[in-house]
Amino acid sequence: MAKAIWNGAVLAESKASIIVEGNHYFPPDSIKREHFKPSATHTTCPWKGEASYYDVAVNGVANKDAAWYYPAPKDAAKNITGYVAFWKGVKVEA
Repeated sequence: MAKAIWNGAVLAESKASIIVEGNHYFPPDSIKREHFKPSATHTTCPWKGEASYYDVAVNGVANKDAAWYYPAPKDAAKNITGYVAFWKGVKVEA
């Protein structure tokens, strides 16, 4: 089971994460929504498409753009549609 942890809180937990380019992508229903706030940030991957971001907040502390997902990825990445990945100090344990 993979877990994403930051600032002492479990942000996501799943047996069905998908690893792409070394990152665990968690199913949308496995994230603890109370810690996520949509961000205005977007980036583009040549083969996955446009990523959207979430700010993550735990115990009043925010981690800007610490999570990302592909709401409408290119065909090569359709299997991670809506799945959420982490960086910026979020620890993922597998």
